[in-house]
Amino acid sequence: MKLFLPQKTLEDWSMNEKADLQDGKLVVKEGGASSHPVSPAVHFVKLVSGEDTNSLVGRVKTQAQLQGLGAEHFADSVILGEAAYEVAEGYVTEVQAPAPPRADPKKKAANPEADLLAAFILDKL
Repeated sequence: MKLFLPQKTLEDWSMNEKADLQDGKLVVKEGGASSHPVSPAVHFVKLVSGEDTNSLVGRVKTQAQLQGLGAEHFADSVILGEAAYEVAEGYVTEVQAPAPPRADPKKKAANPEADLLAAFILDKL
């Protein structure tokens, strides 16, 4: 499952020493230290002018995807063709979705680090 982590959320986590970005990875300090690769991305919040012909409002795109579209990104805005958007900056990471409850509680999760990160993020959002 891909998750978008807004920059503001990451700053709050960093200030509270719960998680931090280090060398392109999200390092979660709660529930045992774990790290997950992240990519810079933006969440398209709203259309400021023009038409949303690419249906981007409400979607998340990485920097590489923005370049592929020919979009110009600066701070909290993106220009694509004649359309201008307000965006929230952040990062995308991919984690395994939390597993559904198992019949046998003694069985371990397939990827406990990913489960811990997903639970941490879902709890904080």
